[in-house]
Amino acid sequence: MARRSLAVVWVATATAAAAAVVTVHGWTLAPHPAVAARSRPRRQLPLSRLALAAPQQQQQQQQQQQQQLGSFETLAVDPVSVANGQRRVVLQNWLRLLPEQGGDTAGSTNLVEFHDAWNVQKDLLQQHVNRLGRQHQQKHQRQQQQQQHQQKGKPAESLSTEHGSFWRLSSDTGTKDTGLDTVIMLQHEPVYTLGTASDESFIHSNTGTDTKIPTIRMDRGGEVTYHGPGQLTVYPVVDLRNYQQDIHWYCRALEEAVLIALHDCGIVNAKRDNATTGVWVDNYKVAAVGIKCRKWITQHGVAINVESSSVAGFDNIVPCGLVGRQVGCVNQFLQEQQQPKALTVAEFAVYMQSALEEVFCIELVQE
Repeated sequence: MARRSLAVVWVATATAAAAAVVTVHGWTLAPHPAVAARSRPRRQLPLSRLALAAPQQQQQQQQQQQQQLGSFETLAVDPVSVANGQRRVVLQNWLRLLPEQGGDTAGSTNLVEFHDAWNVQKDLLQQHVNRLGRQHQQKHQRQQQQQQHQQKGKPAESLSTEHGSFWRLSSDTGTKDTGLDTVIMLQHEPVYTLGTASDESFIHSNTGTDTKIPTIRMDRGGEVTYHGPGQLTVYPVVDLRNYQQDIHWYCRALEEAVLIALHDCGIVNAKRDNATTGVWVDNYKVAAVGIKCRKWITQHGVAINVESSSVAGFDNIVPCGLVGRQVGCVNQFLQEQQQPKALTVAEFAVYMQSALEEVFCIELVQE
């Protein structure tokens, strides 16, 4: 499968992120003037904004919503551990083709078949499961060894153990471990995907501009959605033991990363919705979340509509089963807020990468 190496952007501190200017393969990326003009601490982004109601009704709605959707809390991680390379996560960026893979010198857009990406996710999950099995076996061996030495009155000998799921280079073999936390960024070929219990009646028509758009049912939550060109899809395959073992927290963390990325590129009025998942701007849904978790290892992820071309595919469905709700894209709101430049998917991915690093307290390292 064709992949493209994308330079890793390092943001030293959260307060410096708003003013950071970076160059990636000849592109100079910086926050829009409205954001760059101020250096700010990261603001707390609210879980939801409830409609005007009596205080008692508002409190009841908020409590019910928190029970259903959970809330986001910042991870308590020592920044030194991140700076020292102890929380490195593999980044697989498949957004562009290398020249030797058929792209031009600037890199050509790479569209990935849904099944290809899903097969990679399944392989990464199995590597995590195998790693957990090895770690369990090592723990059992340590316990047996300690018992044997205690019975003989000898001090226990140290037994080498496997590292966790963060990326560490083995000093002995020079090879990378398997079962590592990995984030995949890509654009899909046009496809409709259904969750495990999705209602097919939410697909009104299934014709694209030239051909029928494939429909695939997957083992994830949520209703029907669309993936295609102009949309950034992010698949984190990570062990939640390294973050917070809470599915609701994880969904809110993905939303938090999108909110931060949107804020940093100039869209300051993005928010969550108090009744459903995702990220919204002026009642338009710009990002959808759908996940699966096995043994606390995550699959699927979040999709953000960036370019205007990403919106047309939603015309033939009821996105996420939300009747009467509309879908929008990042560039639509950059234009409305009179920002000077529309973004490509690859450009927005740089903002998203930085936001993921901040929310999950990690360093994303290009594979």
